[in-house]
Amino acid sequence: MRLLGNEELKTYCPSGDIPNDIIVIDIREPDEHAREHIGGSINVPSSQLDSANLEQCKDKTILVYCRTGNRTNRVKEILSNIQCKEIFCIEGGIEQWKRCGFETKKNTKAPIELIRQVQITVGFLIILSIALTYYFSPYFIFISLFCGAGLLFAGITGTCGMAKLLTFLPYNKRLTTAME
Repeated sequence: MRLLGNEELKTYCPSGDIPNDIIVIDIREPDEHAREHIGGSINVPSSQLDSANLEQCKDKTILVYCRTGNRTNRVKEILSNIQCKEIFCIEGGIEQWKRCGFETKKNTKAPIELIRQVQITVGFLIILSIALTYYFSPYFIFISLFCGAGLLFAGITGTCGMAKLLTFLPYNKRLTTAME
């Protein structure tokens, strides 16, 4: 597996065109892929990479990316087990792709990524809790404690209850239906 910097990326994909013998895999989550992705890429989230059927990758070169390159580095071992001709990773992810001046497919009508929705919601709840605690009752501090416990649980288990709740919002319903 090789990391591609800007110059190498421009060599393999001149002007952002993906050659026919390269399969581009986006290992970000489906909600991130729905909002913006490299044209022609297939979405195989990093959490499903080891169980994905990548039969179409045999005798092909794979170009893997995430948002900034961090997730790609974390799944190096899984990527090395894929049967293919060669694997390249975009060193800085889709952000590097854009810095090279290459186009992406954007859907501005797609909701923002679930993780960002969780961050916004939890941040708002903590600020609200502090204000309510200060102005009305010390018992509102339990909202902040609940949020902190939820984040701790999500970090330890990899399961985010807030994200699961947010998928029931009407604008996220369209996304979860499209992902199924």
